[in-house]
Order: sequence, then structure tokens, then C-alpha cells
Amino acid sequence: MNFDTLAIHGNDHKRNAENALNPPIFQTSTFVFKDLDHVEDVMSFKSDDYVYTRGNNPTLRLFENRMRDLEGGKGAVAFASGMAAISSTLFSLLKPGDNVIVHKTIYGSSYTVATKLLPKYNITSSSIDLSNPETLEKALGRDDDKTKVVYFETPSNPNLSIVDIRRICTIAHERGIKVVIDNTFATPYFQKPLELGADVVVHSATKYICGHGDVVAGVAVAKDMNYIQSLKFDYMAEFGGVLSPFNAWLLLRGLKTLGVRMRQHEKNALKIAGYLEKHPMVTKVMYPGLPSFEGHETAKAQMSGFGAMISFEVKGGLESAKKVINSLNLIQIAVSLGDCETLMESPAAMTHRGYSRERLAEFGLSESMLRISVGLEDTADIISELERVLSLL
Repeated sequence: MNFDTLAIHGNDHKRNAENALNPPIFQTSTFVFKDLDHVEDVMSFKSDDYVYTRGNNPTLRLFENRMRDLEGGKGAVAFASGMAAISSTLFSLLKPGDNVIVHKTIYGSSYTVATKLLPKYNITSSSIDLSNPETLEKALGRDDDKTKVVYFETPSNPNLSIVDIRRICTIAHERGIKVVIDNTFATPYFQKPLELGADVVVHSATKYICGHGDVVAGVAVAKDMNYIQSLKFDYMAEFGGVLSPFNAWLLLRGLKTLGVRMRQHEKNALKIAGYLEKHPMVTKVMYPGLPSFEGHETAKAQMSGFGAMISFEVKGGLESAKKVINSLNLIQIAVSLGDCETLMESPAAMTHRGYSRERLAEFGLSESMLRISVGLEDTADIISELERVLSLL
């Protein structure tokens, strides 16, 4: 089946016992057994029945299976947040004495997990520029037996840098290193990292998977079902980062329109990126769909579309960026993304506030950078808003 059909029906499109069009929400903490023989069958995985929602639940399983189908994996694990998915995945693949290599530009909390939390457990991290695959080869050298995981986003947050998935996976797998990719910006509609060689794909499902700004959730998808079982019961269930059944139901609802939304998001973003590229007060536009963008050719080779995240720099540095943000009306100021509404943030003043100019440069960012999550409004209205606030500079 094609993507839009899978997003609505999944591979198993049988109706539930009550023949309701939409699945029920199994809003229960625990499940009951017929007898101790039934307990034994469930506890030993001879039965697919349920024990306790922290381990599994029919609504969660349906969402996991839907994400499995869309990403082309063997199984998936739902989490209470994107960071629960990311941190649990990293902990599941690393042990004391290991090293993880991360791309120099990743989401701030992911960077904190890699550089501050994991070292407390004697797990080191290295931050390098993975947009150049040769950098990874040099970092690994000939005798690196400590690196066990390579982790990155592509496109990355917030400067949209593109990493060649297939090439990085080839280099890593030659050394037995696992590759974990955050696919939040692209979604499985525009990019399938597992098909390009990745071992695990993670999402902040809060964003495009939900699409309506009313859920906080995460998910991990992998090609190895044994690994999925371990991630679910040894990490998700034991760390306790379980998604609620109601939120899983909302995510299933969001998935039904994922393809439709992503097509419109991208259509709008292409127009807005083109507008910004020509504006005299804009010095740089970062959007994978622009031929002028450094990672455009790689993005075109591994993505079926370019998404709806745009970053751009304005003349006048941080003060100009703040003026743009403070003058917004239709466009909303927020650190999140992937919603129907167009959202904007200033990394230097918001998500990366407190970082020096030099530190921002290490991440590939600048004080004058603004990030837009292009929504589903009419592009004429979004461009009119941008025209108004940029005219103030």
C-alpha cells in the first residue's frame, strides 16, 4: 500500500470487535487474567494479551505498528516524549566505556544527554561535522574500538544541515557501529532512514506526527525485533517513559492526515524560502529545497521532499532578530514546530540563550538566525507578515 493508505489503515486494516470506524481508547492501567495458565502464557510471550499499560496497551500497540509500517521497520516503541525515546535508545545501545559520536548540530536536549548525562555513566561523546563523511572516517581512525553509536538528525535542528545517511551508515557498519537517526523534521513521508541503512529511527512525535500541538510523545523504530523487545521492556518500561493511551489515540488521528499535511507544509515552505532568499534584509536562507543550499543535492538524493523548516539570517545581528520576533502577530513565537500554525523562534534568544557568539558558531548557528516552522495558513498571509516585520529593520 502507498503512504497515505498506510497512514490511515496500516498493514492490518481489520476493524475492531465493535466495528467502530475509529479505534477505542483503552484507558486502563492494568489488565485482568482468566487464570494462572493465562498469566503464564502472557508473561512468557506465548500470548499477545496485555499485563499493564506501562509495558503495553492495545492503543499504544496500534500506534507503534502504524509507525513501524510507515518507517518500514520490524517494530516500534512509543514513549512519553521525544527525549524519552532518544535517551532510552542511547542508553540501550551504550555501556560504560563506550563512546557515541554526534553531529555538531543537534537539538539542545539531545546534545545535553550526549555531553552531560551519558558521561556521568562513564560513556563519552564526540561532536563532529557529519555533513562531511570524511570527518567520521578521520574521527574513527584505525583503532577506535570504543565508538558504538553514531547519532544525528537530518535535516538538523536548527540550521537544516544535511547528513548523507547511506554514506555514514556504510562507514559506521564497516566497524560494527550502530546508527541512530532523528527523523523528526523530515517524517517518514519525506525520508526513510531505515531503508538507507540506519539501525534505529527516533521521532519527537510531538511535532509532525501529531501535527496539532496537543500531544507530547516520542517513538523509536528499528529493523531488529529482538532489539525492539529489549528497548520496550528493559528500558521504556523500566525507566517508565510510557505514552498514555489517550495521547496514542491522538497520534493515530494525526497520522491520518500526515501525508496531506506534509505536502501542503512543503508547498508553503518552498514559496516562503524563495521569498526570503530575495529579500534585501535577509543575508542567508537555510532550506534543503533551495538549489543554493549547501546540502541540496544530498537532500534531493535521499529525501522525496524537503519539509517545512526554514532558518534564515537577517542583517543587524541579534538585535534585528529580536526586533523581528517581537513584532510578530500572525506568526506565533514558540520553540516547538510541526503544527498547523506557523511558528518562529530565535535560537540565540530562546533555545540556545546564554551561549556566546563563539559557542553558537561551533554549532553552525549565528545570533541573527531565525527559525520558521511553516504552517498551513495561506502563504500570502505568511509572506505579508514577514514583509511587514522585515520592513522594520
